[in-house]
Amino acid sequence: MTRLGDLERAVMDVLWDAVPATSGGVTVREVADALRSRELAYTTVMTVLDRLAGKGMVQREREGRAWRYRAAATREAHIAQLMLDALDLGGSRDAALVRFARSVTGTEADVLRAALGAEASLTDTAAPADRSAPADAGSLTDEVAPPARDRSERTRLADEAADR
Repeated sequence: MTRLGDLERAVMDVLWDAVPATSGGVTVREVADALRSRELAYTTVMTVLDRLAGKGMVQREREGRAWRYRAAATREAHIAQLMLDALDLGGSRDAALVRFARSVTGTEADVLRAALGAEASLTDTAAPADRSAPADAGSLTDEVAPPARDRSERTRLADEAADR
């Protein structure tokens, strides 16, 4: 996943904050208006949105002569992918995960435990042929690919755990 520059992140923040996933999106003018304090030219915002569309970060749909833009994924999905990409930078994934786990607050640890518990219960209820969970707990962190289950269900459960 592509890391975002400062202006790209600001544009994505507008999309994530202002556009529900079910809406038709926003126009370049609406994004430019939301970033008014940055004093950006309309064409600058248009170029950033076009580049974000090229990177797959936004989806766009033609409406008359204008385009309507919306985020291709949620902010949380983007951040989670950045975290997974960081684990792929090299070294020991296990060591990085342990270091991360030791750095979170008690509340964050509770959220992680709840999400892992929800994931484990999904894996436990999967048919034996569908299981992709590792055989032993020691290799759990080596297995980052999600089980062969509905990704939206896992995301919903993780989101519910985060809301607790």
